[in-house]
Amino acid sequence: MAEHDPIDGWEPPGANARREILERSRSVAIVGASSNASRASNFVATYLLSPSADFDVFLVNPREDEILGQLVYPSLEALPVVPDIVDVFRRSDDLPEIADEAIAIGARVFWVQLGLWSAEAARQCVGAGIDVVMDRCLKIEHARFNGGLHLAGFDTGVISSKR
Repeated sequence: MAEHDPIDGWEPPGANARREILERSRSVAIVGASSNASRASNFVATYLLSPSADFDVFLVNPREDEILGQLVYPSLEALPVVPDIVDVFRRSDDLPEIADEAIAIGARVFWVQLGLWSAEAARQCVGAGIDVVMDRCLKIEHARFNGGLHLAGFDTGVISSKR
C-alpha cells in the first residue's frame, strides 16, 4: 500500500476492522464493473459472485447491460437494494462524485480498490458516517480472512511442488 497524506477524521482501517466490515456485509455494488476479463473489476466480480464469497453482487456501469451473466445497473440509484459495500473501480478523480452517490443511497461502506485514493471522498463519507476503505482489494481482503489467499494473491490449490 502506498503512503498517503493523513486525512483529518479518518484512519485507514486495520485488519480487524476490515474483517469486521466484511463479516457484517451481505451485499456489494461494484461501480465500474467491466465485461473485459482482463480488467481487475471483472476478476473481482467473478470472485465475489462465486459461492465461496457469499455476497449478493450488483454490477454498476452505464455502458454495459450484462456482465458475467448478471444484469448491470446504470447507477447506484438504479439498484433494487441499498448495498452494504460500494466497491469502486474508477479513476481517483471520480471518487468524490461516487462518494456522494453512495451517501445518497445510504450505503454503509465506501471501498476503493488498489491504487485509488481520494481525501475528499474519504472526508465526505466520514462526515456522513460511512466506513471508508481505500487502496485495498475487496477480493484479496475477503480471501485473506477466509483462507483462500496464497502469497501470490489467489488460491493456487497447490499443496506441494514435490511428490
